Amino acid sequence: MHPKQAALEETMAIMCSDLDNYLEDMYGTEFTIHPNRPMRGRAANPSYDGLFSTGTMFTLGYGSKYGRGYIIDMEIRSLESIPAEKRREIEETGVSFLRERLTSYFPERKLEIVRDGSVWKLVGDFMLGEV
Repeated sequence: MHPKQAALEETMAIMCSDLDNYLEDMYGTEFTIHPNRPMRGRAANPSYDGLFSTGTMFTLGYGSKYGRGYIIDMEIRSLESIPAEKRREIEETGVSFLRERLTSYFPERKLEIVRDGSVWKLVGDFMLGEV
């Protein structure tokens, strides 16, 4: 893997850990976590414990008007039924958190978060520069 790609993905991992912690602070006690997940703070990565699991996944964006980018995944790990309105509220809270901080995570890149069909996606400048 190109070192600049590794750095980009490491920054995204930090961003998602921060998002996970923020969502846990805001909503972590509203639902019962899945019985197979450890309580918050018990795993090395916040994505593996507590109520939320956040991350990004690269997509080539075939069929999307935005093209390639990174899908922002915000999963609620509970066996409870989560009302659609609450799920939307949590997603919008998470997206607002990321939008407010996007330039601090990626100061040299022009990126934005868009709704692409049923998913939130990070799109924009992912160029690695001179190789």
